[in-house]
Amino acid sequence: MTKLGLNAKFYRNTGTYAVPVWTEVTAIRDLTLTDSMAEADVTRRSSGGWRETVSTLREASIDFDMVNVQADTQVSDMRAAYAARTTVEFAILDGGVAVSGTRGLRASCQVTKFELSQELENAQMYSVTIKPAPAANPPSEMVIP
Repeated sequence: MTKLGLNAKFYRNTGTYAVPVWTEVTAIRDLTLTDSMAEADVTRRSSGGWRETVSTLREASIDFDMVNVQADTQVSDMRAAYAARTTVEFAILDGGVAVSGTRGLRASCQVTKFELSQELENAQMYSVTIKPAPAANPPSEMVIP
C-alpha cells in the first residue's frame, strides 16, 4: 500500500515519556525528515584502491512549513518553544499514532529555525526546523504494534 504525505502525522507529546499524550500538530504543510549518518574514512593500503567508509554519528533534521494563522495555538506554541529554547518531544509518523503498523521517529527536539516568509501571492508561512536535543531518552524508531 502506498503511503501518501497527506496521511502522515506529526505529533507533540504533552505528557511524559513514560505516559505520552500525543497531540497532533495540524498547522503544518509540507514536512521533510532528513535522517543521515556521518562517515569516517577507514581506507587502508589493503583496500585495493577503494576508499572505505564506516558510519559514525546519526543525525536528524525535521523541516516543515506552518501557515501563519494568528489564532492557531500550535503556531504560537512552536514560536514559544523556539524563543525559550525549550526541548519538546515529537513523533514524526507515516500514519496515525493509533494505527497498527505506523512507524516513524520519536525524539526530544529543539526548534532551531523559525523563519517567516511573506510572499506577495501566498499565505504567510513559517519555515521551521527542529533537531534532536539532549534528553534522558535518545531518538528512536517508533512502531505502533
